[in-house]
Amino acid sequence: MANIHHPSVLLVLVTFVLSICSSEQLQSSHSQTLLRIQQLLNFPAALSNWNNDTDFCNTDSNSSLSVVCYEDTITQLHIIGERRDSPLPRNFSINSFVTTLVRLPSLKVLTLVSLGIWGPLPGKIARLSSLEILNMSSNFLYGSIPQELSSLKNLQTLIFDNNMLAETFPPWLDSLPALTVLSLKNNLFNGSLPNSLGNVENLRALSLSHNHLYGVVPDFSRLKNLQVLELDDNAFGPQFPQLGNKLVTLVLRNNRFRDGIPAELSSYYQLKRLDISSNAFVGPFQPGLLSLPSITYLNISGNKLTGMLFENLSCNSELDVVDLSSNLLTGSLPKCLVSNSSDSTFLYARNCLDSANQNQQPQPFCHTEALAVGILPERKKHRQVSKVVLSLGIVGGTLGGVALVLLIFFIVRRGNARIKMKNPPTRLISENAASGYTSKLLSDARYISQTKKLGAVGLPSYRSFSLEEIEAATNYFDTASLMGEDSYGKMYRGQLKNGSVVAIRCVEMTKKYSTQNFVNHIELISKLRHRHLVSAIGHCFECSLDDSSVNKVFLVFEYVPNGTLRDWICDENVRKCLSWSQRIGAAIGVTKGIQFLHTGIVPGVYSNDLKIEDVLMDQNLVAKISSYHLPLLSNMGKVRNGNSSSGLKHSSNNKSVKHEDKSDIYDLGVILLELILGRQIKTANDADAFRDLLKASLGADEEGRRNVVDTAIRKACLDQSLKTMMEICVRCMVKEAEDRPSIEDVLWNLQFASQVQDAWRGDSQSSEGSPGSESRGLPFQ
Repeated sequence: MANIHHPSVLLVLVTFVLSICSSEQLQSSHSQTLLRIQQLLNFPAALSNWNNDTDFCNTDSNSSLSVVCYEDTITQLHIIGERRDSPLPRNFSINSFVTTLVRLPSLKVLTLVSLGIWGPLPGKIARLSSLEILNMSSNFLYGSIPQELSSLKNLQTLIFDNNMLAETFPPWLDSLPALTVLSLKNNLFNGSLPNSLGNVENLRALSLSHNHLYGVVPDFSRLKNLQVLELDDNAFGPQFPQLGNKLVTLVLRNNRFRDGIPAELSSYYQLKRLDISSNAFVGPFQPGLLSLPSITYLNISGNKLTGMLFENLSCNSELDVVDLSSNLLTGSLPKCLVSNSSDSTFLYARNCLDSANQNQQPQPFCHTEALAVGILPERKKHRQVSKVVLSLGIVGGTLGGVALVLLIFFIVRRGNARIKMKNPPTRLISENAASGYTSKLLSDARYISQTKKLGAVGLPSYRSFSLEEIEAATNYFDTASLMGEDSYGKMYRGQLKNGSVVAIRCVEMTKKYSTQNFVNHIELISKLRHRHLVSAIGHCFECSLDDSSVNKVFLVFEYVPNGTLRDWICDENVRKCLSWSQRIGAAIGVTKGIQFLHTGIVPGVYSNDLKIEDVLMDQNLVAKISSYHLPLLSNMGKVRNGNSSSGLKHSSNNKSVKHEDKSDIYDLGVILLELILGRQIKTANDADAFRDLLKASLGADEEGRRNVVDTAIRKACLDQSLKTMMEICVRCMVKEAEDRPSIEDVLWNLQFASQVQDAWRGDSQSSEGSPGSESRGLPFQ
């Protein structure tokens, strides 16, 4: 038997005991860290079985939870919760949460999905230096992605889908040499993509759908491994992106591409899904796309693609969906698509095909539209030129005599024209400027994708009206149709032929402008269509024939019949008194409208001089901003002393350009103040006094806060909801512009106030300004 007192034996025993103690200490340390994470996440259901006795490295995994260990260290942590629509309570600290996370330094895979995590992601998360996969989708993260992540040289997958991340796109992603998957869908990123993104050579999947990105897509032809590219619902364009040929999925839907489809696209033999719908692509459609060996989904709808289809075209037998709708295609339906229509979806409406089905246009329509976008077959042009040259050669001798006759005729016509110009007609005509629009109308202004979703605001397409239509709608501007007059002219109530009621603003010009001066302004107005704006649906120019200058501009808006927001909080009529939840919902609506004005178009629309009476309520109590600042009126309209109460109005823009968005934040604070107090704020002194009252009440107890609230809703508002609303109101109204919160910060706080009110009181009223709307409500819905 070995002598246990022998030095070598003792050394082995000591080493063994120390290793056990070390393992137990490490396990205990990690256990306490995981239990702390459970507490910070407010004990989500996925972690309900965790307790002090849990052996975390040997627990069963499921779809919501997985902990993976290697040599008694945690290397993978997957937690998927159920908080898709509500953030964690206000006492949650993302800084404390990340500080706790980094106590698991061996983590290689971290998945934290739908847990209600909110706030800006701290850069200290990069202390998890071994991370290979980071997925924090479906939370409430805002701000920017911390640049400290660029130090994670092993990071392969980065997913932040369905958050509220904003600011410009990270320019440092090429510092991640191992990055293969980047998914930032459904966020608020704005600006253009950096060219350096084309240098992330190992990238296989890039998903940037539903953001506010715009501009030319960088050259991705060097990304030889790229298989998935999803850029839909942004404002990219105008050129088709340069890509590698290994793509499996390419989605460019709902952007601002207006180039032709490159011929090499028909050689993308691995392509399974192609969606370029809802753009402005022109030129010939390539039938070869139908027969790509891997294609199963093809959608080119909503473009200006031309070409002739034939019955004998070949198709991939695996095609499940083909949508050719709303283009300029002619010819016959391919038999390969028609024969498979029972097992797949084949849509081709609003073309000029030889079919009685799916609402086809007449042949001349497609030809005319093709001419309008400058699409003419080159060979036909050359053939016409050749015929002319040939004719000139044959009749050369005769042509000299004809030319002499024409010259005499021309001189006579010029003389008559001079006589007529001495007495030009003075009658007025209405001019349809829309017919003069070109594809480069607002080449320096990009719009977020939501402005294209006209169905989202339930409005007809924007169009130009004739003067006759305007006169008929207003009964020739009858005084009974006059709703009011302000600094820019008169506002009429009108009824169109289809029975819809509209508001028509008449703007008289003080200077002479041609219709061309208005093209950019009109295009800008036509894009400002949003659920929380009183949106324009058309315009009309009244011009003089003598010099074609514009005398009047008629702007046609949707008619919002339910009074102003002030009417619904300051009226003694109990029927017109909004509940606390409805007031928060109205505030969220106004905030979303402001955010759209600031970030929904570049350059943004700032300094809108908003007042509570500028917010109208529709029949569903959805709040709509009726007054916002556009250069059309301030630069060209007839300005008199007075304030505008409806439609568009000018606001002085003498505030610091650096903080140009913060004047609207202050105005929003005043609106919140009136919603809370139920009192009319008439002067700046009143606003300061009531702001100070609110600020003082924040330091009081719950009863003290309720004493300053509108008596109509005093008993119905939860204290945490009320306190949150008060705090953000006071912050909006601070004197220094740079100290005021961002519009995203305001929106988050209002949504939080709505969430706690709905969850803790079971209040069924809307938090979107109308009953039954979802309460999370990311901006630009």
